[in-house]
Amino acid sequence: MGLALMSQLAWHDYRADARLSACAVLALVAVLAPLLVLFGLKFGLISSLTERLERDPAVREIVPLGGARFSAEVIAELAARADVAFAVPRTRQIAATAELSIAESSTAESSAGERGVTVEMIPTAAGDPLVPPQLLPLPANSVLLSQRAAEKLGVKVGDSLSAAFGRQVNGRPEYQRTELKVQGILPLSAFARDALFAPLQLLEAAEDYRDGLAVPTFGWRGNSQAREQARVYPSFRLYAEDLEAVEVLRRYFAARNLEVATQADAIAQVRSLSRNLSVVFWIIAGLALGGAFAAMTASALAAVERKRRALSVLRLLGFSSTALVAFVVWQALYTGIFGLLLAWGLYGAAEVGLNRLFQQTPGEYACRLLLSHYLLALLATLLCSGLAAASGGWRAAQIEASEGLRDV
Repeated sequence: MGLALMSQLAWHDYRADARLSACAVLALVAVLAPLLVLFGLKFGLISSLTERLERDPAVREIVPLGGARFSAEVIAELAARADVAFAVPRTRQIAATAELSIAESSTAESSAGERGVTVEMIPTAAGDPLVPPQLLPLPANSVLLSQRAAEKLGVKVGDSLSAAFGRQVNGRPEYQRTELKVQGILPLSAFARDALFAPLQLLEAAEDYRDGLAVPTFGWRGNSQAREQARVYPSFRLYAEDLEAVEVLRRYFAARNLEVATQADAIAQVRSLSRNLSVVFWIIAGLALGGAFAAMTASALAAVERKRRALSVLRLLGFSSTALVAFVVWQALYTGIFGLLLAWGLYGAAEVGLNRLFQQTPGEYACRLLLSHYLLALLATLLCSGLAAASGGWRAAQIEASEGLRDV
């Protein structure tokens, strides 16, 4: 009951010294508001950079270098790893090209029928991070085009294409054609070159045909003898599950003497920037909070000296040392709460202005704080205020009741 009553007495006394209380609040706001803005910028920028990296599949791509050879079983084992989001074999690059033109049955304009574009063929399958999930898996004889290739051919989704594959047999050129349906068109953000995304079966058929073999699936003539050995692939398309997995996979391949190209350096730079900004923030925050703590401690001691007679009268009335300490602490907590509320308001205005000024992509933030950050700021402010007032409270606890009678 004494502590509850003391909180009310502390509040009334706090209101009575409104000017001094307001000065204490503004002094605290001068420290808290810049710290909140600084941390909001640090968190918002790093979060936006990290989210941008996570949204870009190219950052998570692992590209093998050199003349490696992979069996279908090895690539299947890679695809089954928990840190791999997608993996599919790639055929030889020289065999993975096609001459595309408008098929006669296409609904595209006839003037576009004479256009022809050489594109690289890229294998795709369910789970491909470059392709919207609703477009996969592809139906038979259906492909996806990059936006550049579609623009050069003048086709749209649903049109038909004629794909030509050439080879040399005894110095004589031969060609086979197959009709493909455009199932979808990938935007420039997904793939910027002239390309055709197709099931692995089409790429293997083109490779077999160019190796002189017959391809019964498409009715292409050639040597009817099957491959003497199991098919091997010179490369693969592989994407890590997340940013952390990129470095894990790089070390995995390095341990097997396989050189790969990754974006591990770009990811490491963002993480290094985050660590460096954290160090800078905590140095500034430590200095600012240290100064604020010293100022609040001095303010509490000064308040006790200024109200020494009133506190001694309270002691004379029977309030305990704990109650006197609570009196000083309560007033410090009032300062902390009002200072933090005002600092939150100023931060909110700064956040809106900074995001409007620096926002480049919808959904990204230059300055941002989460609810957990607000709660952490509240806890830290109240704790710092209470500890700063403890010295003044200890001084108040030393006041004797007799001191209140000397001035009577």
